[in-house]
Amino acid sequence: MNTADTPNAARGKIMLVGLGPGSHAHMTARAREAIAEADIIIGYVTYIKLVAELIVGKEVVRKSMTEELDRAIEALDRARQGKKVALISSGDAGVYGMAGPTFEVLFQAGWTPDSEIEVEIVPGASALNTCAALVGAPLTHDFCAISLSDLLTPWPVIARRLDAVAYADFVVALYNPKSGRRTRQIAEAQRIFLRHRDPQTPVAIVKSAYRPKQRIEFTTLDKMADAEIGMLTTVLIGNSNTFVRDGLMVTPRGYANKYAVNDGERSARDGEKAGHSLSSGLNGWIASIQASGLTATALAAEYRLPADYIQSVLDEPLLPEEPQAEGEA
Repeated sequence: MNTADTPNAARGKIMLVGLGPGSHAHMTARAREAIAEADIIIGYVTYIKLVAELIVGKEVVRKSMTEELDRAIEALDRARQGKKVALISSGDAGVYGMAGPTFEVLFQAGWTPDSEIEVEIVPGASALNTCAALVGAPLTHDFCAISLSDLLTPWPVIARRLDAVAYADFVVALYNPKSGRRTRQIAEAQRIFLRHRDPQTPVAIVKSAYRPKQRIEFTTLDKMADAEIGMLTTVLIGNSNTFVRDGLMVTPRGYANKYAVNDGERSARDGEKAGHSLSSGLNGWIASIQASGLTATALAAEYRLPADYIQSVLDEPLLPEEPQAEGEA
């Protein structure tokens, strides 16, 4: 790697381009512009194939799957020569993509945002978004993403994260669930989730979303590890309220907790007010536990929360009632 920018050279630029799922119809206009603007295209060979029609006549640098740092180093070297470089990722460059490794390389080389090399991140839809769109609305409530790849992350770290989100009832998107060498991780993830979740929890398995070999399979948590899963697969695990109906996976947002709908008319349930937190929201909950007379230990067991947190809440004065927020449900 060169250690200094070339004197008097044109200002180089690195564009970290998220391609989305890969189909041109789901690529942003700015992603297309960035690729057209670039002098050089750098990327993993599979991602290069996704944009083959858009890069005809351009210099292309193809790298293997495990050569992320090499891609970033190459991009920096070319940008130092005054070139405009499109460093491409599938999905979003900032979600398990090339943005992180590139900034690591840049900072190590002494780069700052005021340097001669400009850096632009071009966002794209991640696998989490695109796979969810294909199966329904599984991410309508709180969710998270966890990669099962232990190539760079120790397994105990991954396992702790899996256990925490399974216990906390998040909808979860599993990235990098399985490969030719990594075959046991998905089974271990299933084992951890079954400690906290109903075996019949809905699971959607999406392979190659919006690509020619797209495949969608619905299953359940207890059968998840038996499904056809690979590196091009994203696994969506529902929460305790997620359901599958008519081929669609849906996670309710929680409107049924506050409203009843009869004959097309919406009305607030007893004890609930539009624009205010639920009666079981923070203020209502604090009031109820303070009035319960139960110990912090008993309340911790009931609500599956740490006893020291419960005790700290019991020791605090009750918060004043919140004002109604305009436009809030």
